[in-house]
Amino acid sequence: MTADTTPLAREHFPAARRWAYLNHAGICPMPQPSVDAMHRRATEVSLDGEFTYAAHSAEIERVRASAARLMGVPARDVAFVKNTTTGLGMIANGLDWSSGDRVVVPDLEFPSTLYPWLALADRGVIVDRVPPEAPSGRLTTEAFIDRIQAGPPPKLVVTSWVQFGRGWRVDLAALSRACRAAGTLLCADVIQGLGAIPAELADWGVDFAMADGHKWLLGPEGSGILYVRGSRLELLRPLEPGWNSVAHREEWDNLDLVFDDTARRLEGGMPNVTGIAALGASLDLLLDAGVPAIWSHVDRLCDQICSGLASIGATVLSDRSAEGRSGIVAVHLDGPPIPLLARQLQAEGIAVSARAGGLRISPHGYNNDADIDRLVAATARLIRG
Repeated sequence: MTADTTPLAREHFPAARRWAYLNHAGICPMPQPSVDAMHRRATEVSLDGEFTYAAHSAEIERVRASAARLMGVPARDVAFVKNTTTGLGMIANGLDWSSGDRVVVPDLEFPSTLYPWLALADRGVIVDRVPPEAPSGRLTTEAFIDRIQAGPPPKLVVTSWVQFGRGWRVDLAALSRACRAAGTLLCADVIQGLGAIPAELADWGVDFAMADGHKWLLGPEGSGILYVRGSRLELLRPLEPGWNSVAHREEWDNLDLVFDDTARRLEGGMPNVTGIAALGASLDLLLDAGVPAIWSHVDRLCDQICSGLASIGATVLSDRSAEGRSGIVAVHLDGPPIPLLARQLQAEGIAVSARAGGLRISPHGYNNDADIDRLVAATARLIRG
């Protein structure tokens, strides 16, 4: 692959015609095939109503298999959820808690990855936070182990795979081994890595993981996926049981509550057919391109961002070591306040964001060198006034 080619075809992304879109850690621009899939499913329902059900159900199972392939897990262990927060809530409220149980979670986490555990205070659950290392936000396995060993074995360790602010990537395989040694479950919010970085969640030993579609998965908002390791499924109480939760889901007169023996028991009622269709089209693009190829491309662009912005005086805040790097780069620049600089760049058609005290930049597999050159040139001009 040359510097002029991209693993994801730019022509699939209408946003690329008007933006240097470098904010996939925020909300992605959906590719046209995903928009078309959503429109197609909605149109089918408008024409034929319930007679689309069988075909749409088959498509949902196809997308489930694609999501499982991307996560590196069995399809039977994947459920569709509304978003990442819903998935986290299913774990937080589905597990059986006792007063004094501990949860270990990073400090300075994304709110939705912290709040579900703080909300368990009325059940006597204790939340212990792992302080990240300044300035990069590094969260080493050793830091987690120190907090795990600071008290009774925690019931659960929760972390983002990739931290949203400065992009530190947690070694989930190493953390899982530490959790196993302590007899602790591991829950990973993978929204900031899945789709851009190869994942093997089952082999790594993760017990629970979740992601919404609207970031690196290039899907719609409000259509997410949840992984529950099969051996952990019985630990969770289904929070919204419905007709879709049971083994006999289409036997409407059978009122026995016999939960499905897969993660589907967590889905409850009617699925988001159009959202899942759009997500499936996005997953097809990612799988066809190959996540390893996407990651290699994104990683190279991030290196280019770091060197280009450093050449105009930026300080790179993100850790770019082999074990910690991700598709997120955060930098600090002298000049306009960072939130103002982000807005000025947006006014010039360059999508970035201000997070964790830095300018956060997050390219994907269809971005190219010209997008990065445009970012660097505009930033240089703006900080010099």
